[in-house]
Amino acid sequence: MLFSRIELKNWRNFRHLDVALHETTYVLGPNASGKSNLLDAFRFLRDVSKSKGGGLQTAVAERGGLGKVRCLHARRDPEVSIAVDAKDDERSWRYVLGFRSEGKGAQRIIVSREEVWRDTVCLFRRPTAADKSDVAQLTQTYLEQIQANQDFRDLAEYLASTTYLHLVPQLLKFADKIGGQRLADDPFGQGFLEHLARTPGKTRDARLRRIEKALTLAVPRFEELKFEKDELGHPHLKARYHHHRPNAGWQSEDQFSDGTLRLLGLLWSLLSGDSLLLLEEPEISLNDSIVKEIPLILKRAQQSKKSRRQILVSTHSEALLSNPGIDGRGIVLLIPGPEGTTARTVLPDEQALLRAGLSVAEVLLPKTRPSSVEQLGLSL
Repeated sequence: MLFSRIELKNWRNFRHLDVALHETTYVLGPNASGKSNLLDAFRFLRDVSKSKGGGLQTAVAERGGLGKVRCLHARRDPEVSIAVDAKDDERSWRYVLGFRSEGKGAQRIIVSREEVWRDTVCLFRRPTAADKSDVAQLTQTYLEQIQANQDFRDLAEYLASTTYLHLVPQLLKFADKIGGQRLADDPFGQGFLEHLARTPGKTRDARLRRIEKALTLAVPRFEELKFEKDELGHPHLKARYHHHRPNAGWQSEDQFSDGTLRLLGLLWSLLSGDSLLLLEEPEISLNDSIVKEIPLILKRAQQSKKSRRQILVSTHSEALLSNPGIDGRGIVLLIPGPEGTTARTVLPDEQALLRAGLSVAEVLLPKTRPSSVEQLGLSL
């Protein structure tokens, strides 16, 4: 299944957004323009879709409440809404969710609009007559209710399986020392090793062999990668680097460089699952020569899988966007303005420049730079 479009109203930075999506989509924009918030719209639908530990109320609460989610430019319109179009091999889908504060009493979050379309048929439209007679029903979406989503469960399960990765190396290296409660779905990698431990052995070893091959090309003197458990049963990754003594040169994950861990996490996420994958600034901690190859890594990972997965990447990396293999149809450019951020895809004249051989970094990245950035060094 692939998402072909997303529409947002009053969602965080976006008073209104309507943009097409590609199989691999790169989201570009200046700092604070809403790159992370655009990806978070899909995470929000994932959190709503969870039949356990999720739902509309939890998804809003985990983001600090409706006041933190609703666009500051919304003014009189109280509704926040997210709509997505998707396609699979057999049919097309459209899901629309609007929600707002009840405006009285406990100030509950209620569904103001919910629709599911399969091809050209509307399966339902809320609020229903039953909802209006019992407003408490509007505190839950049909998306999160197993008994209500049977006619569109394929879509609900696909939304619920969305994967987000923004691995923070320090959380992985020092997970035991840091302790504390981990966020649901562990987006920052604190439980990455436990995730590897839960993966069936043959599957885990096959993926690690492929990652090992890639790391030998990207990490100087790297030779071998393996998974093992210590005497207390704690999982670890071990890497062997070239050394004049045959049995020396082994390091555990807490000795890996930040870049090695980020690249390892990226490669693992590409090889595991076929759900929507959200990658936030994958270039962080990586050498520019490696960053430039990320689009090719994504493309090859897609070609090697039986079922291709959709990938959304937020970035402002010149090295990454200088890769000539990026399809201009998969670019979304965010444009901040006085009424919030808008978005657009590549214009015909820009597409012509890309076909002529210029890179996305040359054609579009300059349009994300603040007009007065040259003054920054003189501002203090």
